[in-house]
Amino acid sequence: MKLTTMTQITIDGVMQGNGGASDEDRRNGFERGGWALGKGDNETHAFINQTYQRADAFLLGRRTYELFADSWGSCTVQDVPGWEPVMRALNTRPKYVASTTLADPAWSGTTVLSDDLATAIADLKAKPGGELQVHGSGTLTRWLLENELVDEMTLIVIPVILGQGARLFPDAGLDHALDLVESRIDSKGVTIQMYRPAGRPRYAQA
Repeated sequence: MKLTTMTQITIDGVMQGNGGASDEDRRNGFERGGWALGKGDNETHAFINQTYQRADAFLLGRRTYELFADSWGSCTVQDVPGWEPVMRALNTRPKYVASTTLADPAWSGTTVLSDDLATAIADLKAKPGGELQVHGSGTLTRWLLENELVDEMTLIVIPVILGQGARLFPDAGLDHALDLVESRIDSKGVTIQMYRPAGRPRYAQA
């Protein structure tokens, strides 16, 4: 399986609290949650649904896993009109959680990866199949990039500047060159950019 990531971010790179509830994630005094709700058009919604449908399995960080389990794990198709493919995929495909503290996950189909994460993920990638998908999970996504385990990255960029909140990429860290695979913009100004990691960037010499 190839490992793919999908992350909703703002123009200034914030990924914290994108969900429907403004108080979903108040860590470090964050007060501007719910910034992605209703921002994409029907084509973007269809793209997200189709992406989840392609997944053979999901890999999540603990916080994203718990948020998903509380929402998607306990809902029915009547609760999420228009997002049935996401709900079905998350509830029927295998889920792997990178965590050293989660001991007894209640969401059916969940396996905890607590030891030697790099080897465990490499083993998952070696299995036949299409995609091992990571959604949200900022800390995990950064770690996967640093360990060169990401095959493809999708950024859904919402046209808003928050000015606060946790960002996908840190102020200091490894550098990454990316090849643009696909780019689109919807009628509401939301852009979808798909990249493949391409080693380290080259810098101009003086």
